[in-house]
Amino acid sequence: MHTVGELLRQWRHRRRLSQLDLAIAAEVSARHVSLVETGKSRPSAEMILRLAEQLDVPLRERNRLLLAAGFAPRYAERPLDQESLSAAWDAIERVLRAHEPYPALAIDRRWDIVMSNRAIDPFLAAVAPDLLVPPINMVRLGLDPRGLAPHIVNLAQVRTLLRIRIARQLATAPDPGLTALYEDYLAPHSGDASQPVESEVAIPMIFSFGGRELRLFSTTTTFGTPMDITLDEVAIESYYPTDADSAAYFTALDAGRQSPAL
Repeated sequence: MHTVGELLRQWRHRRRLSQLDLAIAAEVSARHVSLVETGKSRPSAEMILRLAEQLDVPLRERNRLLLAAGFAPRYAERPLDQESLSAAWDAIERVLRAHEPYPALAIDRRWDIVMSNRAIDPFLAAVAPDLLVPPINMVRLGLDPRGLAPHIVNLAQVRTLLRIRIARQLATAPDPGLTALYEDYLAPHSGDASQPVESEVAIPMIFSFGGRELRLFSTTTTFGTPMDITLDEVAIESYYPTDADSAAYFTALDAGRQSPAL
């Protein structure tokens, strides 16, 4: 088991900061940072959290730092549908509903879908049933040959983009489950064709259903100042049409859904 000093040093190296850089940011002496990392000084819980804040350590890992130093965890982890998080659950639901008629979904740190709006449903019609057994994983859903992969025209480009995003996520906060997902669907293999990604902000995705192409890009939204691990790890992926034909498809789909049955 790593000491708190060893863990802090790992996070500092991961962030590519020197002891002096961290000391200046946390408003402490570089000597104190050195003593904490080598175990010659036992930091208080407040000092651990102060350093973790400057290192942008995720809340889950901040609890690990506290435990390594002999302190109780500071951040709770509760199911998103628990009553104490009902306001956050309602907020996510409102954001997803407000984005209709376009698709939007909320995912956790392992890209499991925790909530989605109705515009996602048509995309799931041809997906193998076992891929829809909760928790439904967005990466598996998109890249598995029995999922949406056959319908993504620019699949290689989408895979490259997901590889970049998840590799960066793992570099920020390693996770065994996410690593396994990366190895299964995203790890580069010899002979893989490299596909350029023009922009990581406007993510290009081109779907083909029944000879009709839908062109979308997505944006990601996270909670601003979460104090709960669950909220810290939730992100909302919102999809927007890039052309009038794609927009018209979703508008017509929404109109049909709202029309009374005859």
